[in-house]
Order: sequence, then structure tokens, then C-alpha cells
Amino acid sequence: MSHTHIFTPFSEQDLLPQEEKLEIVKKEKQFSIGIPRETCLNERRTCITPDAVQVLVANGHHIVVESGAGEGSFFTDLQYSESGALITHSPREAFEQELVLKINPPTTEEIDMLKMNSYLVSALQINLRDKEYFKKLAEKKINAIAFEFIADEYKQLTLVRLIGEIAGSISILYAAELLALSNGLMLGGITGVRPTEVVVIGAGIVGEFATKAALGLGASVKVFDNSLSKLRRLHMMVDGRVPTSIIDPKELAKSLKRADVVIGALAKLSAVPIVTEEMVMGMKKGSVIIDVTIDNRKMIETSELTDMENPYIIKHGVIHCGLPNLTSKMPRTTTKAVSNFFLSYLLNYDEEGGFENVLIHKNEMKQSLYMYKGRHTKKMICDRFDLTYHDINLLIF
Repeated sequence: MSHTHIFTPFSEQDLLPQEEKLEIVKKEKQFSIGIPRETCLNERRTCITPDAVQVLVANGHHIVVESGAGEGSFFTDLQYSESGALITHSPREAFEQELVLKINPPTTEEIDMLKMNSYLVSALQINLRDKEYFKKLAEKKINAIAFEFIADEYKQLTLVRLIGEIAGSISILYAAELLALSNGLMLGGITGVRPTEVVVIGAGIVGEFATKAALGLGASVKVFDNSLSKLRRLHMMVDGRVPTSIIDPKELAKSLKRADVVIGALAKLSAVPIVTEEMVMGMKKGSVIIDVTIDNRKMIETSELTDMENPYIIKHGVIHCGLPNLTSKMPRTTTKAVSNFFLSYLLNYDEEGGFENVLIHKNEMKQSLYMYKGRHTKKMICDRFDLTYHDINLLIF
């Protein structure tokens, strides 16, 4: 019986079933991370604590900390050094790393020190920026991520919420200090004495924590917002102990006349200030206004940006605080909270194989960028500063 030979280019071994080979995501080498010392607005916060540095170094990252970067938050160079960071006296060396972590956006001089195509993670504080800032970053082909846009998988602005929680509580604590300074009043309530009246404009995260802090001190609080769902949520959170209202100018003006403290905490602001100069003129002498959202847009017509050296101004007999970095008044607490966030943020990206891989796979990461390789990717910013807009989804896919 003759065997029929069928020609095949494969050997018997080749035809045997093989185990499936999965795509392996190429893991990038670990990042070198620069932590420069903050130079603007008498800034006291920093992004990373020595404890977080220790964990990042153990995960293979190279961390360069500029000498004195942690001083404002009461962390010494020695603590950073013992945690495995390289301490440098050169700001340039901190800015020349692949990833630069900052609290405030870099100045023009600091942008010059950044390495081409590097990553920058910082706040944006859009009200304090100009067109030149974005043009300078674009020249360096920077990948820029803003605190304000960092979201998690549930589309929650995680870092905004975290800083907002602290800012809400601090706004009341600082208002108490200013109220005592201006007319000797204690913020809160005491037996037999009328409680101080607090008006909170904005029922978001900042407004929620300001309300809780004011109630905790015994003050009488009223909350205004344009969102009924936010007002309802806040009302339920404080067991209905707080009267709430939609922003009606007449109702607001009436409440402001009686207020000892006003907290401006509205997340979405219109171009027109909510509290007019006329409303401020009707307020009690020695009362206090804290405009928490001033780094985004003015909510109170008479507000002005202030800094840590001169944290408030007086207009029409009313104290105005316009600190864009209010949480810097409690720098150690804020640094610890921000550091916890960045530690998990960076370790998550290690698992994915670095920032570039995450950009391809995670939509929320794409949305946190306002610049990708020098191209402007946030429409809101492009419209405001007359820049050419590029859709991030067409740049990364």
C-alpha cells in the first residue's frame, strides 16, 4: 500500500496546539522625579513627604529634592535624604528630571529649566496665568497635567476634592481668627450670646466642609448655590440643620447684611461676580469675606488676590481674604494629604508600565492633560487664551 505524501511547509511539531501568547506591555524604566522648592506666593506646601519618598525609592524611582523644599511643611533635608532622595542645591537639577512635581505652576524662569518632552504635574490656577505661560511650555514640548483636571475612574476630581475638603475647614478657622482680630467676636455660639452668622456661597466640597466646620463651632449658617441637587445633598448631610437657598440677589443681599462671615466657594463661576460691591457696602463693619475660589475667578466684586505676607485687605470696612493657596496656612496637613494621593497615583502608573502606557489605556489620564508634547489639549484654556486646540483623542489612540 503506497503512502500518499502531502506537501506541507510545517513539521508535525509546528502543528501541535501551542499555549496562547498574551501581549506583554513593555514596562518602562522607573521615573526620575524632581521636587523643586516653591518660590511663589510664600508657598509652604510640597507634593511629597519623606515617608512617600521612601516608598517610591523602594519601587526603583530616582528622587531629586531641592534643598529646603520641605521646610514650609516642617520636613528637613535630612529626613528626605535618609528616605533615599538626592538633595540638590541647584533648582535646575530638580527641574531637569523626567517628571516634575510642584504645587504652584512654574514661573517663566523655571519653565526654561525644564527638560524637553518631560512631564509636569502642578496646579494650574487659571486666573493667575497668561498666554505667555502656555506658549513657553509649548516651546519645551511639555506634557502638562493640572491638579484641577486629575480624575479617577469614577470621573471624580480626586485632588480637587481633597484640597477642597481642607480649604473648606481652613476657611472657617481662618475667618474665626480674622473676626477676633477685627471686632473681638468669637466665631460660633456660646450660652446666652447670639451665635455668629455665616453665609456660605457654594454647596460643593469646599462649601460642605466650611458648613460642617462652622456648625461644629456653633455658628448659625445659611448656604446659597444655583444647584438644587447640591443644596439637597448638603441639607441631608447636616440633618436639615442649615437653611439653603438658590442664589437670588435680593435674598443674598439680605443675608449678607446680617452676616459676620462670608465664604465664597462656588465651583462654577460666571464672568459676573455673584456678590456685588453694593452688597459688600451693605455688610457690617468688621465682618469677614474669604473668597476661596479666587484662583479660578472672582466671586466677590471687591475681592483681590492676596499672599501669605499680606493675607487680607480692608474695603468698605470689611476684611477681604483672597489667598489662592489658602490650604498653605496648614501646610503639613495639606502636604500629607497631597503626598498620600501622589504616592498611590505614581504607584498605579508603575503597574501599568509608566505614563505613556497609561495615556494609551486610561481615558481619565488623557483628560488630566492640558498639554501633550507641546500641543494645547483643553478647549476651555484655548478659548480663554486664544490658543490652537488639539483633541487629545486624535493625538493619542
